[in-house]
Amino acid sequence: MSKLGKTSQGAMLGTALVAGGLLGLSSAQAEEVVAEGIDSEEAVLRIVQLAGGLEHPWGIAELPDGRFLVTERAGRMAMIDGGEITHLEGVPEVAVNGQGGLLDVTLHHAYADGEERLYFSYSKPGDGGTVSALARARLDGEALVDVEELFEQDRYSQPGRHYGSRLAWLPDGSLLMTVGDRGVEPERSQDAGDHAGSVLRLTETGGVPDDNPFVDDDSALDEIYSIGNRNIQGFAVDANGAIWASEHGPLGGDELNLIEAGENYGWPTVSRGVDYGTREPIGEDSHPDMQDARYIYADRFAPSGLAQVDSEAFAAWQGNLLAGGLRSEQLKRLVMEDGEVAHREIVLDGEIGRIREVHQGSDGYVYLLTDSGDGGLYRLEPDA
Repeated sequence: MSKLGKTSQGAMLGTALVAGGLLGLSSAQAEEVVAEGIDSEEAVLRIVQLAGGLEHPWGIAELPDGRFLVTERAGRMAMIDGGEITHLEGVPEVAVNGQGGLLDVTLHHAYADGEERLYFSYSKPGDGGTVSALARARLDGEALVDVEELFEQDRYSQPGRHYGSRLAWLPDGSLLMTVGDRGVEPERSQDAGDHAGSVLRLTETGGVPDDNPFVDDDSALDEIYSIGNRNIQGFAVDANGAIWASEHGPLGGDELNLIEAGENYGWPTVSRGVDYGTREPIGEDSHPDMQDARYIYADRFAPSGLAQVDSEAFAAWQGNLLAGGLRSEQLKRLVMEDGEVAHREIVLDGEIGRIREVHQGSDGYVYLLTDSGDGGLYRLEPDA
């Protein structure tokens, strides 16, 4: 099996506010096979690098014509067309601080049918710190136009971590957005009157669907769909409409959760992880009023990026989930049966570095983003 050396994480960005609107064209890069003959249980695979030189890439969306939009945490949005990378004008100001910056991106669910808007999440600067925010825009050539902020969480706070910020559409056309617990006051995740540590469900204009679970509860915020979530950075809606979330634990205890309306996922009352400093357990293993994780990732997986496979290119993986790992630098395949993980396989283990995002493309192949100061876009495909 051919292996690449592990890539190291780039230095964390210092506190800075980076305005969007950077425009530049990188030098062209030809596709390059960087690992081949990778033996998995069901197939032999190879990895092709499509683009490099991306500064902590975070989210990916595929345009109908095959071009990719990739967010870079530093406040840039890259358009990747073959071997060329163009940085778009019109990105709003974002707070580039620790884990904050320009984060996820997704196309409107009816983009190919004429509703040509894209949605993106980011950390927004303001008095008292930053918040997780959501905006939408249109793509006009090499620029974002008609940029419109749709949502910001209810409370600005420090420091620059645990923004969540993954986006996913439900079959009914509503948009899900994750918001992390923001890292300092984990108990905020147990307060339905605080957006921190939750999954939100919004309309396409940033409003509140009438059937959200807490709309009739005066003590809760109407946008909230679930609470008790620490920091969800892997997020996928499967073919049956089930919502799967990979969630960072503290030190260990990373979780795969099945997100359901109105439920509480426990953090910090329930956790399988330990405190970073004391190494003492945090909370209980389980609670009768809270949802247990469907799976606990082994060791310090550090999940980010999640996708369901329904591609003919990976026929033996039908219905499986692919979960990316940051610290672990792994790609795990999770075989699902009756809502539980029946089997798991480590597909990649260090070949490309920290895996930030996992995306199944329109061609059926799997696309991966790596999180570093010189991150890349990769394609995982059968090794013919």
